[in-house]
Amino acid sequence: MEKRSFGRMGRTVGVVGLGAWQLGADWGDVSEADAHETLQAAVDAGVTFIDTADVYGDGRSEQIIGSFIKDKPQLTVATKMGRRMAQEPGNYTLDNFRAWNDRSRANLGVDTLDLVQLHCPPTSVFSSDAVYDALDTLVEEKRIKAYGVSVEKVDEALAAIARPGTASVQIILNAFRLKPLERVLPAAAEAGVGIIARVPLASGLLSGRYDEHTTFAADDHRNYNRHGEAFDVGETFAGVDFATGLEAVKRLRPLVPEGFTMAQFALRWVLDQAGLTVVIPGARNADQARGNAAVAGLPPLSDEAQAGVREVYDELIRPQVHDKW
Repeated sequence: MEKRSFGRMGRTVGVVGLGAWQLGADWGDVSEADAHETLQAAVDAGVTFIDTADVYGDGRSEQIIGSFIKDKPQLTVATKMGRRMAQEPGNYTLDNFRAWNDRSRANLGVDTLDLVQLHCPPTSVFSSDAVYDALDTLVEEKRIKAYGVSVEKVDEALAAIARPGTASVQIILNAFRLKPLERVLPAAAEAGVGIIARVPLASGLLSGRYDEHTTFAADDHRNYNRHGEAFDVGETFAGVDFATGLEAVKRLRPLVPEGFTMAQFALRWVLDQAGLTVVIPGARNADQARGNAAVAGLPPLSDEAQAGVREVYDELIRPQVHDKW
């Protein structure tokens, strides 16, 4: 699999990673056995980067990954912190960071965490000198090797990129979210900051498997967070109205090259964007993990396909999402 670099972190990873939210909670039930099969299939297919968080299943995702990585030093595991308490700037302190890191280190079974990301904190946190000083202290104490941020908004990403210790920015990037291409990816590339693209399939909408009759389980965020009831609505279907998303996928289908699935087309679009380091599609089973990883071996999309994605975005999606994040 093609490798790309986190410049400031001094490490390369396979360009297709694995998002491990599904292995913890909020996507319906995934057994521990299925989770291990999914992880093994991803690694066998060339994946070297796994993304999780301390709140995915209240630590379940980290624990499953921890039991999996014991004999796999080639893997980079990124976790996140900050959503175990109320989302108030005053909670982003060194003492809390240490406590959260210690819990993640125990869950993952490691002395030093590879990469820890602030998990979509309040906007003011991104401009706090004290927060970055605390993160630098965690590196000095060898609790973490590097730190980054997970953001909702473009301006939050740019604020973090401007800080010399920021190694990565995780942001929603997919065919329904083109705004990061304008400023975030160019700024990150210039600074040597890695870009981790999350929600690349818009919570499955861009897989092409859904229609107007599709339903989701009660414990699936695609059911209970349709309007942002539990967390930022942009994390569910990338903030796009479900019916509009279905229409957009219908218009995108003629652009899919022969030999590609709709999901692979959507993932390949992300990989083709200049400045992208790694994309982290989720997977609930081994077949999905293998299908995602295979995208790294597919040819880049044509200029016509790229233009077609932008046309569909401009006509259907831009009015709903572009100015919100």
